[in-house]
Amino acid sequence: MNARRLTTPVNEFARYLRTETVGGIVLLVATAIALIWANLPWAEAYQAMRTTVVGPAALHLDLTLAEWATDGLLAIFFFVVGLELKRELVIGELSSKSQALLPVAAALGGMIVPAGLALAVSWGSPGFEQAWAIPVATDIAFALGVLALAGSALPVGARVFLLGLAVADDLGAIVVIAVLFSSGLDLLALGAVVLAAALYWWLQRKRVRAWWIYVPLGVATWIAVHEAGIHATIAGVLLGLLTRVRADRGEEYAPALRLEHRLQPWSAGLCVPVFALFAAGVPIGAEALRAVVNEPVALGVVVGLLFGKIVGIFGSSWLVIRLTPASRPRGLSWRDLAAVSMLGGVGFTVSLLIAELSLADQGPLLETAKAAVLVASAAASIIGAALLVRRGRVHAANGDDDTPDDDRSTPSG
Repeated sequence: MNARRLTTPVNEFARYLRTETVGGIVLLVATAIALIWANLPWAEAYQAMRTTVVGPAALHLDLTLAEWATDGLLAIFFFVVGLELKRELVIGELSSKSQALLPVAAALGGMIVPAGLALAVSWGSPGFEQAWAIPVATDIAFALGVLALAGSALPVGARVFLLGLAVADDLGAIVVIAVLFSSGLDLLALGAVVLAAALYWWLQRKRVRAWWIYVPLGVATWIAVHEAGIHATIAGVLLGLLTRVRADRGEEYAPALRLEHRLQPWSAGLCVPVFALFAAGVPIGAEALRAVVNEPVALGVVVGLLFGKIVGIFGSSWLVIRLTPASRPRGLSWRDLAAVSMLGGVGFTVSLLIAELSLADQGPLLETAKAAVLVASAAASIIGAALLVRRGRVHAANGDDDTPDDDRSTPSG
């Protein structure tokens, strides 16, 4: 088996979906543990764990365990995301304008509409200036996990569309994090970031494969990004995008594919669940749910994820198919596309991260916003799963021939 064969869409998407399905289950377990722990009499122990400070103060790395999970472990997750982005942009589903048009347009709509709705609902409330960004993200692990479990009877085009959408959405979320949550830039540290990134690129170009060089360089890049005033997870994205994705002649696998294969289980099975363990522990009693409904920022998050995502993704897809040469994924009807679009409302991991960043100094409001993310993501998962199961039964009854009906028609069919 060579690298080109390994990266064919069906094989690669199947492997990716299997990994993310397992990661989604682990993520769900970690979330459940956090929620139960934070709502039991031992909740003080949970908060004490989150706020325990470790790390060298001399390097400004005396962070709480919760901050290490957010800034440190998620950097590995975003490194894997960066590898995925680079591969899709160079040799995958986003490598040409015709391939990228539909998922990119869907991702843009799925960011702009939720942000607009969240801003409209929360306008004038404390924290609304940055909290509008919370519902722009889609959680890859959960969304693909729900699709794999509930939408297995749908044509493979559903998986291709959702993965392309999630990849483009991640790129947008990365831009949001880099632009909104970077402040007080340290030019000296920024220069160190540039040098470290240039060295990483040069080592990739020279085909250096020694892990004992790359690991210290990655840590140094992460520290420099942290010191520069940029959110530290961007270090992972930066190095992922600088990793070589084309295999040389005689080379079995390109570095990006090798690294993704090795790190993805750690990312999906450890880094993201541990982040969820520290981030998802919020009160979910009757009072907390009332706060979600009564707090404009939290209500904006719910409206953005539950309604903004499906309207933005499906509406943008309909427009770009009607107005450009783009077409629906093979085998998918408009109703199938609507069911898949509903999964965009599963914000979870990155939405929780943006909530942590945007409302870091507003404790009670942060907890309410995080509860809103959990409520909306759970509702989107359940509704999306129900729609997918129903569409799967339709495909099973009709005999799935992978042929879309009235490919240029209106979305009424």
